[in-house]
Amino acid sequence: MRCDVVAIGTELLLGQIVDTNSSWIGEHLAASGIDSLLQVKVGDNLGRMERVLRDVLADADAVIVCGGLGPTHDDLTREAIAAVMGVELVHDESVAQVIRDLFASRNRPMADNNLRQALVPVGAELIRQTRGTAPGLICPVVVDGVDKVIYAVPGVPHEMKDMLERAVLPDLRRRNGDPSVIVSRTLRTWGESESGLNERLDPVIDDLEAAGTPTLAFLASGWEGIKVRLTAKAPTAAEAAALLEPVEARIRGILGDQVFGVDDDTMESVVLDLLRRRGWSLGLAESVTGGLVAGRITNVPGASQVFVGSVVSYASEVKFDVLGVDRGPVVSEQAAEQMAVGARRVLHADVALSLTGVAGPTEQDGMPVGTLCVGIALADGRTVTRTLRMPGLRDQMRQMSVISSLDLLRRELLALD
Repeated sequence: MRCDVVAIGTELLLGQIVDTNSSWIGEHLAASGIDSLLQVKVGDNLGRMERVLRDVLADADAVIVCGGLGPTHDDLTREAIAAVMGVELVHDESVAQVIRDLFASRNRPMADNNLRQALVPVGAELIRQTRGTAPGLICPVVVDGVDKVIYAVPGVPHEMKDMLERAVLPDLRRRNGDPSVIVSRTLRTWGESESGLNERLDPVIDDLEAAGTPTLAFLASGWEGIKVRLTAKAPTAAEAAALLEPVEARIRGILGDQVFGVDDDTMESVVLDLLRRRGWSLGLAESVTGGLVAGRITNVPGASQVFVGSVVSYASEVKFDVLGVDRGPVVSEQAAEQMAVGARRVLHADVALSLTGVAGPTEQDGMPVGTLCVGIALADGRTVTRTLRMPGLRDQMRQMSVISSLDLLRRELLALD
């Protein structure tokens, strides 16, 4: 069974709101074994909404429409669905009373336009609202003699998720009659371009295309690296996972330590785990990144077990006076090494990582824009330094410096095993 997704709202097209609902719905459709091949955004225009719904239903068995169920004049999802069904909208007094009671319980006056949310297409089944005022809808529709269904849910994320889990997904699974599940595993990589990974994995891709399952896809994530996503469909989650395991092992054998994590891992969470297993603490000295590395690390739950602090030595005098860097050029491997040693000393950390470089707009110390010097001071007193060239403009250079420096630290920690 195929169920596609239509997100409603001009604000989505203008970029004023990021459409996270569609990705959440897609993830949960996959977990339920429901194929979903298309996600569409359409603005608050009745004619365009109706055309999009008809187009989607020409190929899909079902469609989930998210948004446009509110009380204002531009909330037109009900009207568009009724037009596709070829029926009228009728007032449902039971829904109207729920809305009145909700406003009364909050001791707030109710504008008359709230009762627009009590309009229901003839033949539709209500999904009772438990968290707001707009009910969801399950709407049967016949397209070229074939029975299909439209689900309408609010755009407010917590209301949408409640209705999906409580009503929409169970109904889809019942209609599907196929108990299979879709399982994905994402390998997180750093250090090679998407085209380079594609070329190295061509033999794997050829074999998978011949077999039909699992499937492999690349997802570029900017300064988060390239994701290699494997997806398998099977009667049970365990069987799907069993299909993924040999393919994952083969890819790891080809890519080696370019694979730094799986699924929700981040470079910083992986580095913290490696340090935690050794019982080591981490300190930072940041210049060019101005605290970005510390910000990424402290976003990881439990980071306080490992991370002790950071010296943001943006000014050269802080490098000299606090970290003990020799006076002279501050964008060099020597300066990076001394920054790391100084951070390990002043922060009483087992391991320290330092970054100094040139983000632009002009060169510094004779070093071109994009230069990054990284220093690592390890628990046994050894130091490691590297000079890297980062692409892009100022923000991209700084963001890529974060993950590149953490990757160097990760590789040094792995080499100790």
